[in-house]
Amino acid sequence: MIEIKHLKKSFGAHHVLRDVNLKIEDGKITSILGGSGSGKSTLIKCMMRLLDSDGGEILVNGKDITKVTNPFRLAAVRRHFGYLFQEGALFDSMTVGENVAFGLSYLTDIPKEKYPAVIKEKLAMVGLKEEVAKLNPSELSGGMRKRVSLARVLAISPKCILYDEPTTGLDPIMSDIISDLILEMKKKIGITSVVITHDMHSAFKISDYIAFLYEGEIMLYGTPEEFRKTDNPYVRQFVDGSSHGPIQMKLMRE
Repeated sequence: MIEIKHLKKSFGAHHVLRDVNLKIEDGKITSILGGSGSGKSTLIKCMMRLLDSDGGEILVNGKDITKVTNPFRLAAVRRHFGYLFQEGALFDSMTVGENVAFGLSYLTDIPKEKYPAVIKEKLAMVGLKEEVAKLNPSELSGGMRKRVSLARVLAISPKCILYDEPTTGLDPIMSDIISDLILEMKKKIGITSVVITHDMHSAFKISDYIAFLYEGEIMLYGTPEEFRKTDNPYVRQFVDGSSHGPIQMKLMRE
């Protein structure tokens, strides 16, 4: 579905993405690992054109979306994607139901009288009861906010969901529930998922493929089993969560 070729992105003199090459398989879950500041969030924002890249190609179903400049065509490109923000990004001035329905008028042709049915259906998909729609975001737990955010993304029926640190700030039990939910979306509707994460337990549990982003390039791409067995010292240090290794040595030299 998505193929990234030689993608580059800089902010001033800081080269965040130097030469990223990555293939996102249709209907699969691909997790992208990397340290803080490695460019993971920048990468997925470039993928849905929230940020413009400085070079390279992003092919969606064979078409290079980096060349799209017409605002209407760009809006059509973005409709392929659903973006789950790290903190959920719910509107506190709206109820849960209003949050879930927020994109329907802008991104779909669903008539307004059908919004309640869509809200009920999408909340049920993420394991929440219909009554939750009447609550305000401030009345929700962290895990519920994440699920409502996912329901809002699902409401517009995207072909691919981009998750930005979906388990950040959650306890281990709730993190596992969110991981199960991502797997459930794949099984129920066959949706393509790209997951930015630091959570190795989650990455090994949910991923069909994992990519390790380091110094602006994909250092390793493979299955979870290949990551478990790798002898690449940089990847090994990240997977093991060790403070001793080449990454730490490089940081000390800098």
